[in-house]
Amino acid sequence: MTALPQAGCPHRIDATGSDIHGEADALRARGPATRVVLPGLPDTIRTWVVTDPGLIRRLLAHRNISKDARQHWPALREGLVPADWSERVWVDVVNALGSYGPEHQRLRRPIADAFQTRRVRALVPRIEAITHDLLDALQASHDPDEVVDLRQHFTAKLPLAVVNIILGVPAPQHDAFREAVGGLFTTTETGEEAQATVKRVYELIGALIEHKKTAPGDDITSALIDAHEGGELTPGELADSLMLLIGAGHETTVGLLTHGTVNLATHRDQLHLATTGQVPWSDVVEETLRHQAPIATILPRVPVDDVTDEESGITFSAGDLIVIHYAAAGRDLAVHGPDADKFNVTRPDHRHLAFGYGVHLCPGAELARLEGRVAFDALFDRFPHLELAVDPTQLKPLPSYISNGYQTLPVRLGHPQGNRPPAEDHE
Repeated sequence: MTALPQAGCPHRIDATGSDIHGEADALRARGPATRVVLPGLPDTIRTWVVTDPGLIRRLLAHRNISKDARQHWPALREGLVPADWSERVWVDVVNALGSYGPEHQRLRRPIADAFQTRRVRALVPRIEAITHDLLDALQASHDPDEVVDLRQHFTAKLPLAVVNIILGVPAPQHDAFREAVGGLFTTTETGEEAQATVKRVYELIGALIEHKKTAPGDDITSALIDAHEGGELTPGELADSLMLLIGAGHETTVGLLTHGTVNLATHRDQLHLATTGQVPWSDVVEETLRHQAPIATILPRVPVDDVTDEESGITFSAGDLIVIHYAAAGRDLAVHGPDADKFNVTRPDHRHLAFGYGVHLCPGAELARLEGRVAFDALFDRFPHLELAVDPTQLKPLPSYISNGYQTLPVRLGHPQGNRPPAEDHE
């Protein structure tokens, strides 16, 4: 029997993601884990959302918690999950993100090899070159006091450009992937719209695979194709592994760069600490990941057998769907104190779970951190007076309870030289 930490009806997750942290507060108030209803799923499907960082770590490290919904989620096997559920792709894919046990090790191995520390460090010159090229284009095409969407021209472009290098995506496909990938994280689409998005992404992946078969290179797509041709990956596993790399490698870092820019532009005192070297850019990156986890919530996880957490007293029954709320974990008051909601690059503990934990820890975590350090340093060195063109409260969240970010990032770049009064700080 499942022990419930709270009374009352299950919380209904907001599909629009209009107030991710407000919702996180409400969920946290109901206990370390609480029963919820996910958008698009029947109320009868047993679902938990976990907000407590300690409980998250224990669950993510538990050998009886699976990410293979196809094998371990009865609601999916029994046809109770609607075929047109907008988040269906998250439980249907066969890649390292949605696997368990030996299958996870097999599917993760070729991906992890591509993100070894030495390979990531070798990318530094190329990441720096891409960053400066993007900033050159911004400076050349926009006046200092003109409003420009920095997300469109920089914070979304840089991560996908880096992923394209790793995957060996030819230049003509860059824009198409950028336009399609974001839709995978949108949770307000109709089932028909979501299916069209997934179909488009698979079409692009198929075209990439065909291209790399005739023009292989020193990239992960070619390596995955070799694994497929060697019998290590099925055609579906090959395509789904590329979907994971393109989606995760892009969306997480876009959120990091976008939120970090907003917080630095609205906390000029902390920006000064970073630009003068009093606080390292690595601390800025970690505090941004803690304060605004780019992936707010992620699914699925499913207990293989009943799992009772002794510390919380909660029992997660075999077959229950578990959703992990990383955004809530980053602002836990027990870990970060009463000012957990505040952005503070000088706090002594930037601990977070933005890249997951345990065997499913994001293999691209170091690459995202590297991109953040390079991007923030170069952006504010080039445009030291960059400022938001709207009040932070007017920034429009992405229509997603999975991805935490903004639809646009309107800024004024400001003059590269000169001394202007600092902008007013915001919490």
